[in-house]
Amino acid sequence: MNHFITIADHSKETIQHILDVGLKLRAERERGKRNQPVLDGQTLAMIFEKPSLRTRVSFEQAMFELGGQSIVLDQSQVGLGKRESVADVTRVLCGMVQGIAARVFEHEKLEQMARHGDKPVINMLSDYTHPCQALADVMTMIDAFAPDTHDLTGRTLAFVGDGNNVVRSLAAICGRLGMNFVVASPGGYELEQAYVDRIMADSPNMNFDMTRDAKQAVRDADAIYTDTFVSMGQEAEKQTRLRAFEDYRLTESLLAEAPDHAIVLHCLPAYRGVEITDEVIDGPRSRVFPQAHNRLHAQKGLLAVLMGGQ
Repeated sequence: MNHFITIADHSKETIQHILDVGLKLRAERERGKRNQPVLDGQTLAMIFEKPSLRTRVSFEQAMFELGGQSIVLDQSQVGLGKRESVADVTRVLCGMVQGIAARVFEHEKLEQMARHGDKPVINMLSDYTHPCQALADVMTMIDAFAPDTHDLTGRTLAFVGDGNNVVRSLAAICGRLGMNFVVASPGGYELEQAYVDRIMADSPNMNFDMTRDAKQAVRDADAIYTDTFVSMGQEAEKQTRLRAFEDYRLTESLLAEAPDHAIVLHCLPAYRGVEITDEVIDGPRSRVFPQAHNRLHAQKGLLAVLMGGQ
């Protein structure tokens, strides 16, 4: 395992191992025991082209708790692909630090970094995928449904909303872990067929369904997931998107269509009253804030494996 750019790059065994390590480190922390400093003397350079709360805090804190440190760089300091080429930035950083993590607009920048760097490169978010979020999402489902076995085989995750970068990573991780995945999106906003074909080629036995009926999507769900209808960079489309997604809001009425045990997920930030109501995100079936906290533990598992040899 050299880089972590997309979920689809890695085997079921690797993904499961990252999760298991993260859960082990979390259990130690909850017992008041300090984690072993497996990243002692190591530095992670973090490049941010997009604003961040959960990603920045979870990675910085993860490095600290594992004995390492981080350097945070924003686009004004780096000028990734503008002030300097992606290749040159990568080569410079690889001579000074032990790992690079980047939150970028264009996924291609991460692929260039992986090609030109000899140190691990981590995707903290791109326009194409959000793999670190997917790790925290399934960790949250493990907490709800498989705390002893860590096995989510046969569980169903339903996503209601835009076929975006989060959906791509969720589809990939569901395929890897033997989960069912169903996505409900309005016409014109579905996950592209080329990506669906790739996932099905990688996981031919996966039960992967796409529909325009939100009620149908949640009917057999163990977890119901939503995300913003207007991502960064899509502000000019806001009004058009809000009209298109009017029937895809996660409300108590939609939640009532799901099994009683179904939990609610959202990767945040949430636009309350738009894609999800206060009653749902703050309700008894919501796991949204434990899900956010699991970003720390999933990141620790990833860093411990990728940079710490665990």
